[in-house]
Amino acid sequence: MLVKDKLEAVLNVGLRVPSIMLLEVLYRWDVSSFFQKIQRSSLNNNPLFQYKYLALYLHYVGYILSLVLLTLPRQHLVKLYLYVLTALLLFAGHQVSRDYVRSELDSGYEGPLYLEALSMNRFSTALIAQLVVCTLCSCVMQTKRIWLFSAHLLPLVARLCLVPLETIVFINRFAMIFTGLEVIYFLASNLLVPYNLAKTAYRELVQVVEVYGLLALGMSLWNQLVLPVLFMCFWLVLFALQIYTYFSSRDKPTSRERLLFLFLTSIAECCSTPYSLLGLVFTVSFVALGVLTLCKFYLQGYRAFMNDNTMHRGMTEGITLLILAVQTGLIELQVIHRAFLLSIILFIVVASILQSMLEIADPIVLALGASRDKSLWKHFRAVSLCLFLLVFPAYMAYMICQFFHMDFWLLIIISSSILTSLQVLGTLLIYILFMVEEVRKEPVQNMDDVIYYVNGTYRLLEFLVALVVVAYGVSETVFGEWTVMGSTIIFIHSYYNVWLRAQLGWQSFLMRRDAVTKIKSLPTASDLQLEQYNDICAICYQDMKSAVITPCSHFFHAGCLKKWLYVQETCPLCHKQLKSQSQPANATAAPAQDILPANPNPAEAGQGEPVAEENKTVTQNGVPVEESQARSSSSHANPEPEGQAEEAGLSQGSGESCLRHRQPQQSATCPEAASSTACAADLQLELQRSASPCCL
Repeated sequence: MLVKDKLEAVLNVGLRVPSIMLLEVLYRWDVSSFFQKIQRSSLNNNPLFQYKYLALYLHYVGYILSLVLLTLPRQHLVKLYLYVLTALLLFAGHQVSRDYVRSELDSGYEGPLYLEALSMNRFSTALIAQLVVCTLCSCVMQTKRIWLFSAHLLPLVARLCLVPLETIVFINRFAMIFTGLEVIYFLASNLLVPYNLAKTAYRELVQVVEVYGLLALGMSLWNQLVLPVLFMCFWLVLFALQIYTYFSSRDKPTSRERLLFLFLTSIAECCSTPYSLLGLVFTVSFVALGVLTLCKFYLQGYRAFMNDNTMHRGMTEGITLLILAVQTGLIELQVIHRAFLLSIILFIVVASILQSMLEIADPIVLALGASRDKSLWKHFRAVSLCLFLLVFPAYMAYMICQFFHMDFWLLIIISSSILTSLQVLGTLLIYILFMVEEVRKEPVQNMDDVIYYVNGTYRLLEFLVALVVVAYGVSETVFGEWTVMGSTIIFIHSYYNVWLRAQLGWQSFLMRRDAVTKIKSLPTASDLQLEQYNDICAICYQDMKSAVITPCSHFFHAGCLKKWLYVQETCPLCHKQLKSQSQPANATAAPAQDILPANPNPAEAGQGEPVAEENKTVTQNGVPVEESQARSSSSHANPEPEGQAEEAGLSQGSGESCLRHRQPQQSATCPEAASSTACAADLQLELQRSASPCCL
């Protein structure tokens, strides 16, 4: 069943390629010049060529028939090709019969066949050919009435019966007339088939449009006709014919430079019409898809196909080629100018493919550096691909500068290649930092700051390169030739590559500065508090040798909390706002050892008395918060009934439900906190419910 489906898919594409080839020929055919040649030749007096407008109408009829063949259902398309094949077989039988009669007339021998070896050989060859034609026709038309296709056997039978040669000529003509009448009868009996098909297709189209709409109709036709694969096959056939025509007309070998020129000119010849341009666009898309697929396979092996990323489908490169070809009027240029412009466009497409490869490789390389994978082959593949993406764009920019005169468009290509190399360099530096941390066997305290400085450095270089491109484009527009297209490109480049990058970089800097300010304003936990707390950081799940205390009495690593504050300014556990601590001049800050999440004495916690905190004032924007903390601590020490808790307004955050689990002094009152593993599981569950910082 799978082989049958594949065969049907191949037929669905292969049988529609001739219709697009016919559209290509009709588009290239200049009717006016054709009739001018006819008027200069001896065919001018032919009545067929005197009706010029009739021929023009037939030219448009050819367009309609090509479109019908393109959109015909596969079953009817197969039948049509079988009918055409039968007609070609009948024509071949007619040619064999005519050649046999001519050879017999030229020989002049009318005696028995077995008396002359040459006459017997001619008869045997013609008889075998006619039997093969009849058999093939009956098989193609799926009928057992083989006599319907055996009219061309009549001259052979007459020659076997020693009929005079002049009579055999008339018999051959009769056989031709009889076959022609059969074809006319078949066409007349199926005359209404196109009308019925058109009526059925119109009814189905109306139903689909009424139920699903025009968009669904377009998507359905796109999927049924498999237009990308169809146009790609059409363009490859056209390109192969162009190469074959060139090499068949030359005898001398071609040099390497000549091969490059031949490649570009052949591509230029195969994109001179809208149909061939679409074929080139889809071919480039599939080539880009193949390159990106090989890139993912080289990095991840067969796992790349299980985690397929829909963002890299190769359509970006094809759309880029189409937009540039339409904007520059590619199909309207001469072949030499078209080949020159096409080389620049292909450079842009290659730069886009390299950028897509970097988008695939960047997370994989960084994940290998951070995951501490011991496989040297994986690291070699990742680093080798990064080195290729570092060197090849720079080499491509150098080649562009060597072969072309510098202008705004070429500067955009060069800047894109330079930016790709800069991004790869930043990725490799971060990867090296991860590997250095792995070799040291201990975490680096300020690793996130170092990574931020590395990213900030190469993003600053990207910003400077984009700024240089915009400045060059503005100067070329002001002092050179002004065009609407060039001004539009400058505006788009300025907005996306200059303004947005500057805005994002400044926002990132402000977020880091605010996060550092907030961390510095928080009190630092003492050794006694850390010993009494005796728990892990809820963000990284590591032991805490040092920690900061939030206003809601939660302990975190300073570096972990700073990373969390890059995302949002709330506590990771209870989601309270973390604002900068400020104290009045006449107020004294509470000692750090007094800020504890709960009473560490389990005996006192069982007496049902609230925890009294005297002279322990912690202000939050000038407002005392000791009362809310006392109520929160007493709710753990002496739980109130549910109704009283609701009346008192003691609404707990999603992270506070597990605070009693995290305190080892109260493990006797919490059955779920029998082990630190259960506490870690609860913490992980709470972090997954609220935006978990683990994604950092």
